[in-house]
Amino acid sequence: MAQAIDQLGQSTIYDATGIQFMPFNTLFQLLARQNAQPQLLELTQRMLNIPDLLHYFFSGTLTHEATIASTTQMVDPRTGQWNRQLLQQLGLPHHFLHDIVPAGTKIGTLRDEIANEANVSAMDVIVPGSHDTASAIAAVPVAPDVTDWAYLSSGTWSLMGAELDAPLVTEAARNAAFTNERGVGNKIRFLTNIAGLWLVQQVRADLSAKGEDYDYAALTQHACETQPFRTLVDPAHAPFASPGDFCAKINAFADQTSQPQPQTPGQYVRCCLESLALTYKRVLQSLDELLNRHTQVLHIVGGGGKNELLDQMTADAVGIPTLVGPYEGTAVGNALTQAIGAGDVKDLPQLRQIVRHSFEIKTFQPQDAQAYDAVYDRFLALL
Repeated sequence: MAQAIDQLGQSTIYDATGIQFMPFNTLFQLLARQNAQPQLLELTQRMLNIPDLLHYFFSGTLTHEATIASTTQMVDPRTGQWNRQLLQQLGLPHHFLHDIVPAGTKIGTLRDEIANEANVSAMDVIVPGSHDTASAIAAVPVAPDVTDWAYLSSGTWSLMGAELDAPLVTEAARNAAFTNERGVGNKIRFLTNIAGLWLVQQVRADLSAKGEDYDYAALTQHACETQPFRTLVDPAHAPFASPGDFCAKINAFADQTSQPQPQTPGQYVRCCLESLALTYKRVLQSLDELLNRHTQVLHIVGGGGKNELLDQMTADAVGIPTLVGPYEGTAVGNALTQAIGAGDVKDLPQLRQIVRHSFEIKTFQPQDAQAYDAVYDRFLALL
């Protein structure tokens, strides 16, 4: 990544792709491979992302699906096609890249040997939103009369953003680390990545390694019963990205920022949850500034929505109604996007209507927004 930025500059690469800079993006992996083994890419006949590889195994068809292709940082955000000019500027071959198809495209039929082994009849192979977040956002049950809404895909990691009709590729968006990824229905997933319940998972793993075994329900209950806003952290703090010794890492952050160290499992977990909720508040404010709007409602999809303490904290922090569900948004969006390709569902609005009528959606109203407003400046000072 550093090499590419040094060669072309962040602004040039972001303008060409609209994608948030992350070291694991395919563009930088290919550049590293070209440096190490240039002959390998020259001899390559076809590059497939993992979902495309699975589709090839099922159907024998070689294709690139749009939502996963867009995350490679090699696609023009405006055309949705490979940005071959960018690849040429970086000295990367691109003959192994072929046509990109949108989510919901029928690419072939199930190979005979697979159908026979599974004892099923021949069936169409239809590509969903192959990137998990693309399928999850397709399943957001937003009402048709709500225009300014935001989503939070909540799980081990959190992804927060808005659905746009066209990419927003500006210097302000780049500085705020927002990405423009393709979505179902040719929408743009304008979002940024946030550390999510990874923090709580790592606290639990650390406690377990020390002989203190708690399930998530118990940890959440302990957090609910402990003092609010005692210790706050920056979820993006670099040491938090790696596993191991997590409570010690939180203690070190507390020492560095002149805060009391958590002393109990509940204090550690509450620290993580409140810090996430305040991060969601900051990101939503940034999103609204970039889009010049005021978000009316926040939709949470994904398994992280099962943590109702965090759901309520989030509603309090962002100060707007927060609707939670479905928990299995990725699976639901995947299946229903294939239903669009099969002709059983008309389009994305009908897909979302089906979700609204098929799953319980829980609403969390802000109950204590003033408490989060009161500590917000203190939180920002930690970043």
